[in-house]
Amino acid sequence: MGKETGFLELDRQDRTYADASERVKHYKEFVIPQPEPALKAQASRCMNCGIPYCHNGCPVNNIIPDWNHLVYEGDWQSALEVLHSTNNFPEFTGRICPAPCEASCTLNITDQPVTIKSIECAIVDKGWENGWIVPQVPTRRTGKSVAVVGSGPAGMAAAQQLARAGHSVTLFEKADRVGGLLRYGIPDFKLEKHLINRRIVQMEAEGVQFRTSTEIGVTISVASLKENFDAVVLSGGAEDPRPLEIPGFELPGVRFAMEFLTQQNKRNAGDDEIRAAPRGSLTATGKHVVVIGGGDTGSDCVGTSIRQGAASVTQIEIMPKPPAKEDKALTWPDWPMKLRTSSSHEEGCERDWAILTKRVAGTDGQVTGLDCVRVEWVGGKMQEIAGSEFTLKADLILLAMGFLGPKKQGLVDQAGVSLDARGNVAANVVDYRTSDPKIFACGDMRRGQSLVVWAIREGRQAARAVDEMLMGSSELPR
Repeated sequence: MGKETGFLELDRQDRTYADASERVKHYKEFVIPQPEPALKAQASRCMNCGIPYCHNGCPVNNIIPDWNHLVYEGDWQSALEVLHSTNNFPEFTGRICPAPCEASCTLNITDQPVTIKSIECAIVDKGWENGWIVPQVPTRRTGKSVAVVGSGPAGMAAAQQLARAGHSVTLFEKADRVGGLLRYGIPDFKLEKHLINRRIVQMEAEGVQFRTSTEIGVTISVASLKENFDAVVLSGGAEDPRPLEIPGFELPGVRFAMEFLTQQNKRNAGDDEIRAAPRGSLTATGKHVVVIGGGDTGSDCVGTSIRQGAASVTQIEIMPKPPAKEDKALTWPDWPMKLRTSSSHEEGCERDWAILTKRVAGTDGQVTGLDCVRVEWVGGKMQEIAGSEFTLKADLILLAMGFLGPKKQGLVDQAGVSLDARGNVAANVVDYRTSDPKIFACGDMRRGQSLVVWAIREGRQAARAVDEMLMGSSELPR
């Protein structure tokens, strides 16, 4: 370890944000990076534990103590090599990952974990700034071809790994641009899209062919893919949103979060989103917005609504309010359930918990409110609290209640592969092979709604499984 007493001498100091009053005026990233001396000091806090629990907390198993030490020593290029050995896109995870590695950090027992996420982001950003990140073109071609369906983080990771192994890879995307939810689900103020674009340039140089505006199961049949490619990887995500099954759900002012977020990202890209939107243009401007769902997607709806000039924003959640702090003796090193306040929440939002929605109120076909009741959880069961009924004023209700798995019509139905009990494409995490021996599945399409870092992990592991099937063995890392 670089400095044996670093964790004793220095407190945790992380990146800061631009002031909320300024950042809500635009859709650009607003995190203020730390200067290099501060980053080296924070890296010196890493204890290089005999059992590095951060490895277990990180889904891609980043070799965190090693690159912390290298940053402390000022060897940023070697730190980048170590970081890229486990993670294809650390600039994504360094911005939008919730950092389960930090929850698992030994120093988190005292609430002072190493700033792993910030250091990771600084390493890869410095790599791009200095021109250290270049295409890794394979020295030989295998003559094998692979179709990857879905260009989110799982599909991008799988495609890049397979191309580097020498296979001919075509990445199919039904949208007009590559990136999946990275592109059209995550707001630009959390992840600017030029970060995706430069990876696309790198992957094209490595041999990946991108085919956008091509929906497998509609534009091209699954049978055609199986006929023309040696293997098929399904990485289309979990896109089937959970509906709000209460009276009034059908009113035009009740919309799914992804429809709302996608439109704003298209506006930011300079597109005419009205033409592409099945239900017309959607904004929160001047409206009383209620966001149903307390997760990251709900938070993204909050930040976007505020930037669009909503009259008010309220976010509600059916589960009880989490504790401000977890019981470390019970939870560490696992990911704890505790109250989390995002940067969007800090920009101006009312939050409420243990709320059950009963009916969407409307007049002349327009949403006017949301009838709710408070609930309590007794013995693991939810029950309404008598006399606690109330109505939230609402012009726009955004549904951010999670997803039910991949959409079945088209791709999944045509593939004819088996599904698990939750409706996801069934495949194990050893070979990622579906019930069709030529078709593999990874990411949210296989595991259900999850994190970008899990998608990258599964894309990498699925790529190795495909390579082993095609070649008999593989040198790709898991």
